[in-house]
Amino acid sequence: MSKLRNEEIDSLFEAILTLENIEECYKFFEDACTIKELKDLAQRFHVAKLLKDGKNYQEINAETGMSTATICRVSKCLNYGEGGYMTAIERLEKKG
Repeated sequence: MSKLRNEEIDSLFEAILTLENIEECYKFFEDACTIKELKDLAQRFHVAKLLKDGKNYQEINAETGMSTATICRVSKCLNYGEGGYMTAIERLEKKG
């Protein structure tokens, strides 16, 4: 079980799971996050996809401008984390 797990976070995730389309996601996340927070989340997910595709840190840095420290952090999560990045990436790939 995640160390983060609590009633408030469960409630947030339940709310997110009720969103039905991208437009609703934009509305929710624009209310819930700063623009920078949302862009950072999106960039980290993009980095995870690039790492899964076999790109190295220097290639990802050149493509995204993300620091190698951030790329390394995403890589650690991708390889040793809870599997969240991989679950999402694989489901998107199946979806096409």
